[in-house]
Amino acid sequence: MSDCTVRREIEIPMGEGKARYYTFHGLTDGKEHLALGFGHWEMQDQPLVRLHSECLTGDVFGSGKCDCGEQLRESLDRFQREGGLLIYLRQEGRGMGLYNKLDAYGLQQQGVDTFTANEMLGFPADMRCYASAAQMLKALGVASVRLLTNNPEKAKELEACGVAVAEVLPTGVFVKTENLSYLMAKQRSGHNLTFTGVKS
Repeated sequence: MSDCTVRREIEIPMGEGKARYYTFHGLTDGKEHLALGFGHWEMQDQPLVRLHSECLTGDVFGSGKCDCGEQLRESLDRFQREGGLLIYLRQEGRGMGLYNKLDAYGLQQQGVDTFTANEMLGFPADMRCYASAAQMLKALGVASVRLLTNNPEKAKELEACGVAVAEVLPTGVFVKTENLSYLMAKQRSGHNLTFTGVKS
């Protein structure tokens, strides 16, 4: 894994608060990932951290097919209150890109789940990698985190890359009629999700 350093830090207003945006040199996958720092995160021995994979349809346009936008907004609200780091990873569509993700949506409309659709297009079920996230955290001087996630794989990969996970904190579970099958597929794949009702 190549050495990674902070390329630039710039403060930007966000809603009623502000965040410090960090860019990086030397990320192992060469992508333009970002870290956003909130409050006095650097004074926390184990800062609250979320690794969030880019989802244009959910994060920006409010797609009902996933829970990405809701998880992102929940995390940002919590960071504004408590401080912490959002690691925003440019790995749309579980790593296969936006156009392929939309192709997978077409297959899902025929009744297959999100992971099977990816495989039908010739991709692994999930191509995401969190090695760059570990690089970014180390470049920011973070050795141990409290991780905000329902996905145990994120914690396992951070630990494997040398970042300790002191605690795993769940995000909310945002169930709607439109995303129920998606959430059930995530649950079957090992995500820690519990839900009983559906929001119409």
